[in-house]
Amino acid sequence: MIRSTATIALAALALAPAWAGAHEPEDAPQQTAQPRQVTVVLAHPDDELPMAPALAALARQGVRVQIAYATQGDAGPGVSGMAPGKELGEVRLKEAFCAAEALGAASVASLDRGDGRLGLDAHREGSPAARLLTDLGAWLGEPETIITWGPDGGYGHADHRMVSAVTTQIVQALPSGRRPKLLYLAIPTGRLPPIPQMAGWAVTDPALLTESIAYTPADLAAAKTAAACHVTQFDEATRAGMMGLFDATMWQGKVHFRRAF
Repeated sequence: MIRSTATIALAALALAPAWAGAHEPEDAPQQTAQPRQVTVVLAHPDDELPMAPALAALARQGVRVQIAYATQGDAGPGVSGMAPGKELGEVRLKEAFCAAEALGAASVASLDRGDGRLGLDAHREGSPAARLLTDLGAWLGEPETIITWGPDGGYGHADHRMVSAVTTQIVQALPSGRRPKLLYLAIPTGRLPPIPQMAGWAVTDPALLTESIAYTPADLAAAKTAAACHVTQFDEATRAGMMGLFDATMWQGKVHFRRAF
């Protein structure tokens, strides 16, 4: 997801959590209707963190949350000092299970299609993207709602963009009676955390953000526990401060989404 330092934790201390007292305008986005099952399709372990309290809120309300990672994150050592490869992927997958448990997710799947390779020769038969299209289409089943990265990929990461594109391709081909709601994670314009590491993240006009999922302090606490799982990716101070920073800036009590269509 993001590669950060203790700056996140320090910034979080300077910003009081805003969710409890946030003012909502009359035309604020409505919360999503509660489905029975939500499938989250992501590229790497730790990609769940920008939406973590929303997933905890859904699980707490009895929604079956399942998460699929297109890769194991085997090319991203983060702060671990580990070499890219199989061992790193196995450790990161364990971190994903740890985070999923903290958030109350019912299941986790790893499609293992190669970290950093989803965009390579995507149009060719047998490419990582083509195999992901086949695997994901078979795995998805018929959830009521699917959440994934937007076309921006958060900050332009090619794997994120490809996961978004493949998921969208699958959903748009389904007939209307079987087509699930497809939601793209988004950050409202003007809500980026004020740290250099996130200056390049994409934002979305709030007028397009017609869906949101509210969370409670307990859900935020679950998100903090999930962040603590990703030891390979972030130092201790960053893991401790990241969710508080997001709460005070881009979330403010609700995680925001844009409907694909």
